[in-house]
Amino acid sequence: MTKNKYLFPFIMITSLFFMWGFVHNLDPILIPHLKRSFSLSTLEASLVDSAVFIAYFVMALPAGFIMKKYGYKTGIILGLALFAIGSFLFIPAANTQAYVFFLGALFIIACGLTILETAANPYASLLGPPETATFRLNFAQSFNGLAAMTAPIIGAKIILIEGISDADLNKMTASAREFALASEASSVKTPYLVLGSIILVIAIIFVFLKLPEIVETEEAGDKATDHTLVDALKHKHLRWAALAQFFYVGAQVCVFSFFILYATKVAEISQQEAAGYAGIGMGLAFLIGRVLGTFLMKFIKAERLLAIYSVASMVLCIAAIVSHGTVALFAVIGIAFFMSIMFPTIFSLGIKDLGKDTKFGSSLIIMSIVGGAVLPPVMGYITDLSDIQVGYIVPFLCFAVVFLFGITGHKVVKRA
Repeated sequence: MTKNKYLFPFIMITSLFFMWGFVHNLDPILIPHLKRSFSLSTLEASLVDSAVFIAYFVMALPAGFIMKKYGYKTGIILGLALFAIGSFLFIPAANTQAYVFFLGALFIIACGLTILETAANPYASLLGPPETATFRLNFAQSFNGLAAMTAPIIGAKIILIEGISDADLNKMTASAREFALASEASSVKTPYLVLGSIILVIAIIFVFLKLPEIVETEEAGDKATDHTLVDALKHKHLRWAALAQFFYVGAQVCVFSFFILYATKVAEISQQEAAGYAGIGMGLAFLIGRVLGTFLMKFIKAERLLAIYSVASMVLCIAAIVSHGTVALFAVIGIAFFMSIMFPTIFSLGIKDLGKDTKFGSSLIIMSIVGGAVLPPVMGYITDLSDIQVGYIVPFLCFAVVFLFGITGHKVVKRA
């Protein structure tokens, strides 16, 4: 009876993982597209990621307060509403041809995603027996991996249109060149209009959908008082999880967002070909890695698998730095495979045994996603100064932190 009660809510929650995964994986398409349209440096183009992930830092704690007071369902509906509004704002952003407007629209979308992730991650984790929480969350996150495969392919066909060549652009007058690039930039309107419409429909469905409100059980020794952010921070493994998530998300964003720029440089292929590798290569590797990792967790402890995958990712980062051509491309695709389980595994290990601190704990881990805003500009700066391959030292160091969490930081220390 309980399983039937949770089945449809779990299906609907799982659909959200696909939707936010899809919009996140359009960002690697937007970066080279806007970089060309607005003649940006790599550092300036990386502000696409900064606009998105700063929202996680700004909105994570308010999201926790919203769910603590009004529940998961309210949080999900509010998150979907902001998601849709931000998507629709791409239309006036394209019409005004202002880069800062695009960044603002992305920020609003990300505010919605922050609330959604703060709600959906623990909700999926808690919709069932505690002993299968990590498995359940990894299963839901597998649809995030499916989005990682489909978004670059669809986005490339709609957004990365075959425009005027650089040689022809250089022959144009300044005004003609600006008009041509503006026309290319406007190709984002249709996909984001469709995306916003779909999200709006999903939000309406959630308004009428009955979702069971999950009540976190108190641990022995907990007092029947309201728990605060300070209480949540007393959990050592939660602090470690927030740190590990900061560096993991930074690494993931660096690897995915700069892939097209990386592929066109090391393999000398077109942006459209690189987008194909991003979808069929990176996205499929991420999806398979997530599904296989979820299966392996039946036999290998989640924290041990996390440590193993972290080491593999570090080795492949070195390969991405020193190799060229197809070998370099497949090294980065391999990173996508091995980092696939990291986000949900860090999350589920971080909120383990938090009891009444779960909602604030979830907010803190989501808040740490700001690593995706901080670290890509660092990699972009290194790229502008040196080379995009040298920039892979950034994700290498990030995976080292995740490794430490996997071998020691995840351990729950019971409070007296």
